[in-house]
Amino acid sequence: MFGGTFDPPHLAHLVVAVEVRDALDLDVVLLVVANDPWQKTDTRCITPAAVRLEMVRAAVADEPGLEASDLEIVRGGPSYSVDTMEELRRRHPDAELYLVLGADAAAGLDTWHRHRDLLALCELVVVGRPGTVPSLPEGTSAVQVEVPQLEVSASDLRARVAAGRSIRYLVPDPVISLIREHRLYGGPR
Repeated sequence: MFGGTFDPPHLAHLVVAVEVRDALDLDVVLLVVANDPWQKTDTRCITPAAVRLEMVRAAVADEPGLEASDLEIVRGGPSYSVDTMEELRRRHPDAELYLVLGADAAAGLDTWHRHRDLLALCELVVVGRPGTVPSLPEGTSAVQVEVPQLEVSASDLRARVAAGRSIRYLVPDPVISLIREHRLYGGPR
């Protein structure tokens, strides 16, 4: 499970998903679109979940082993990873479940809703810069996967669109088409 707001999904998200899939020989990496990303809701305007899901589906459409997931959208309410992982455990009781996090998110894991319960349900996978050791909450173990670092952020992409700048080569072309179609991020019409 690789969860996120994905507003918009970009190439760095896809690189992480592919690298983790390959490094751990996973059958599938679910890119779980947050319904209500509780840590961001009060900080900025969030694109509707259905549109973010549509963008993630477009981004992963041609990549085997990557799937967009609407689990948190269907459940509704705030998106807590522990609730999603519990649902995945119910659906797939014998599966090996992994939670993929960036090193920055992993460092703050102890602030997450029911984080100890979450860690009991799955193995933590932390992606970071080559040669760095992630800072984890005391007593937390994780598999580390090094991924190529792409300095791409969703906030920068939104600002680029709003300023009328190109996001080509930073976001898959089908996602760019959806951003234009839905007139997202205050860009040119």
